[in-house]
Amino acid sequence: MSDVIGLSAADLGAAIKAGEVSSEEATTAYLDRIESVDGAIGAFLHVGRESALAQAREVDDKRAAGAELGPLAGVPIAHKDVFTTKDMPTTAASKILEGWQPPYDATVTERLRGAGLVILGKTNMDEFAMGSSTENSAYQVTRNPWDTDRIPGGSSGGSSAAVAAFEAPLATGTDTGGSIRQPAAVCGLVGGKPTYGGSSRYGMIAFASSLDTPGPFARNVLDAALLHEAFSGHDPRDSTSIEAAVPPVVDAARIGDVEGLRVGVVKELDSDGFQPGVRQRFRETVELLESLGAKVVEISCPSFDAALSAYYLIAPSEASSNLARFDAMRYGLRVGDDCTRSAEEVMSLTRAQGFGPEVKRRIMLGTYALSSGYYDAYYGSAQQVRTLIKRDFDAAFENVDVLVSPTTPTTAFPIGERAEDPMAMYLADLCTIPSNLAGNASLSVPCGLAPEDDLPVGFQIMAPPLADDRTYRVAAAVERALTERDGSLIARSPYAVA
Repeated sequence: MSDVIGLSAADLGAAIKAGEVSSEEATTAYLDRIESVDGAIGAFLHVGRESALAQAREVDDKRAAGAELGPLAGVPIAHKDVFTTKDMPTTAASKILEGWQPPYDATVTERLRGAGLVILGKTNMDEFAMGSSTENSAYQVTRNPWDTDRIPGGSSGGSSAAVAAFEAPLATGTDTGGSIRQPAAVCGLVGGKPTYGGSSRYGMIAFASSLDTPGPFARNVLDAALLHEAFSGHDPRDSTSIEAAVPPVVDAARIGDVEGLRVGVVKELDSDGFQPGVRQRFRETVELLESLGAKVVEISCPSFDAALSAYYLIAPSEASSNLARFDAMRYGLRVGDDCTRSAEEVMSLTRAQGFGPEVKRRIMLGTYALSSGYYDAYYGSAQQVRTLIKRDFDAAFENVDVLVSPTTPTTAFPIGERAEDPMAMYLADLCTIPSNLAGNASLSVPCGLAPEDDLPVGFQIMAPPLADDRTYRVAAAVERALTERDGSLIARSPYAVA
């Protein structure tokens, strides 16, 4: 069934709708693919073979009964293990939630099911989405299919690796500081961060509530747009959800015309310190857009230089508050409960054993930043920087339609290279963090391989809030032009299936 696995999600959905292939056949092919290759990749924490096949049969039964199917009905998908699923465990890759079976589905999960997508299983991630390499999982290290000695990005590295290894045509991720766009970039995929509030956080285990955003992974722009549309939209159960129509991302992905579009190159995100091959491919892609009729100008966003520092005060502060709920009293791990210890002792022992080093580091950073006497100096100042970053975006978008930059300063780095250097690890999100702080829409699209290591490079497109369609419009133009010139980039992956 390699012919099924080689299809795009859009083409597979169309084939299922036309009766050319059944969802059960497609799902079986992907489950067999996972069984064959995931031992080398480590993308999945849980594979739900029986539940996936049951979902697939439901889609096939609906088609046989004459029901109208949506564009992704019957298409398999990998689901990040940060979204609650009532038929599978949800751990956020943490020992503190090991074996937890949620009693409800996240809104994103509900909408996937409602659109007829078949959930294959739950993918690995950095614990509680805290990391840029998926080395912080409590269970396993995930490897990049382009080079299995290298990281697949993070925190959504299991999802990016699953799609890049052709273990699923689509995957969900979450983006708090770049956790979709950075893995997409280093795995040669399309990955989008919708406008904050454009996709629901209900049932998504929280890291930093003012930043967390669910989004799509795919091997091409149209597939990403179809998935974005399938699970986005207003949700009254999420107090930050926007009451607005989903931007026309699918139409934009199909058009992909940039004639007359004003494109701003962010001066502060085109640094001499970036890997030379990353800068080379980025600049070639800017020139490509200009050749396609876009108007390119340089834009300065001076507050972006402080984005990384502000983020690593705001995100840990919110994490220290959100993770207080894991107290051993209601669900999850409980250590030392032998009737001789107080609740406080049980809580302390459980959190010490249940949380990994990076989670503990961020809880301590956040608690300190919020403490009496330091709140204004740290957390308060970081929020002021956040306001300045938002103003820089607003000023830029008065003059251009989109902003562009490299997605990440380097290609995928070797596993273990930055594990003992948190600051080096944090720099992986240098280009992506400003969009999270401002809440605007951003997307990464592949723009070639870096000449020095033949690894994928990502091109980041940023647009104003609720202008997500602009990111897909530009990405589709880049994808089409590069594919016509060089052929499909993902087809050059060692794990590619024709």
